[in-house]
Amino acid sequence: MIGRIHSFQSMGTVDGPGVRSVVFLQGCPLRCPYCHNPDTWDRNGGTDREAKDIFETVQRYKPYFGENGGVTVSGGEPLLQAEFVTELFTLCKADGISTALDTSGIRLDESVKKLLAVTDIVLLDIKFPDTERYQKYIGVPLENVKTFLDYLEIQHKRVIVRQVITPTVNDAPQDIAALGALCAQYPCIEKIELLPFLKLCAEKYDAMGIEFPFGKYEAANAEQVAALAKYL
Repeated sequence: MIGRIHSFQSMGTVDGPGVRSVVFLQGCPLRCPYCHNPDTWDRNGGTDREAKDIFETVQRYKPYFGENGGVTVSGGEPLLQAEFVTELFTLCKADGISTALDTSGIRLDESVKKLLAVTDIVLLDIKFPDTERYQKYIGVPLENVKTFLDYLEIQHKRVIVRQVITPTVNDAPQDIAALGALCAQYPCIEKIELLPFLKLCAEKYDAMGIEFPFGKYEAANAEQVAALAKYL
């Protein structure tokens, strides 16, 4: 099966446990105001690649994965190409390569369920801990993500929750406590990662001739974000 690929990172260390090859897919239905990769939005962008070709590329780096590493598929939004990722993950699992899915969790249908059946770890981006800000900034309800999480819980999937922290938007102690309270309802969540909002992507927006919605906010520093973890 052919997928639309944005880019490939041979050995990453921030996209799931251990050392992982990361496949970035093309296409995303969301327009998150802090998105670092607006160049992945267009579903018609990127290049066509066969799942088998991507697997063979990943396989070259298998000796570096060690006990905890593997492959991560990110985006864009990989759920838009669920069938392609399912084929890739099936090949990887048959070869003993751990599979991780980096997703916003906004869709759950039969094709996504088949994908999750061959997914070892889900990196779930929970944008905000409340429906009001989800609707305001992301344009979709938090309930979609909770439905996705409910299914992950039933399937006993390993889940790592991630949230981008933007100063004055979601960096108050009560914001972090609310995220912790939401995640506490799901024993399948083994870790919560708070990621600092950065502005290195501003040049991409300029080059594309589009507004960077969160360009008006200050970047978060790692120390401030680390200090917030105590409220989880």
